[in-house]
Amino acid sequence: MSETAKTPADFWFDPLCPWAWMTSRWMLEVEKVRPVEVRWHVMSLAVLNEDKLDQLPEEYAENMRPGGKAWGPVRVVIAAQQLHGDEVVGKLYTALGTRFHNAGEGVSRESIAAALEDAGLPADLIEYADKDTYDKELRASHKAGIDLVGQEVGTPVIAVPGSDGDQIAFFGPVVTPAPKGEEAAKLWDGTLMVASIPGFYEIKRTRTQGPIFD
Repeated sequence: MSETAKTPADFWFDPLCPWAWMTSRWMLEVEKVRPVEVRWHVMSLAVLNEDKLDQLPEEYAENMRPGGKAWGPVRVVIAAQQLHGDEVVGKLYTALGTRFHNAGEGVSRESIAAALEDAGLPADLIEYADKDTYDKELRASHKAGIDLVGQEVGTPVIAVPGSDGDQIAFFGPVVTPAPKGEEAAKLWDGTLMVASIPGFYEIKRTRTQGPIFD
């Protein structure tokens, strides 16, 4: 890789998750301060949890079940990707996340439709929210990310090429608010440093505040 080449950072997200949203906004800051280019991919909390619904809190499980709120957004994003190319995925994610989280609209057919308009995408993509047309592709995208890190994680998953060419992949980081400028760079550098250590698995502490959208 030349000195001017950007490092690809593959980022798997579910638009439903406010914590993945925070991490994604941090990654946009990382692009400004490090030679990194984010490539956006869909994963699905509904797919991740479909075999353990009886272990989840009832309200959360209800969102994960067929027809629940978790299915519509990812189906619309994967349909947009299949029909209009990879380049629309990040734009649509930004539009969805801004409405779901920053604007506090939550997940609804109306907010998804408005996000499609915000992203300059055809309005009829909303119809895929209730269709399984691209569920095979959705599951394949999900599997590509989750296979790198295992089942005991959530969204987001990030993967970058290591010094030996193999991918270094990890869940998170979970952070709020999204760091900016040099703080974003420090978090990126530190995350890669620990994630690249063979046998390193986890750093964690109790969350004392919710996502801060700014």
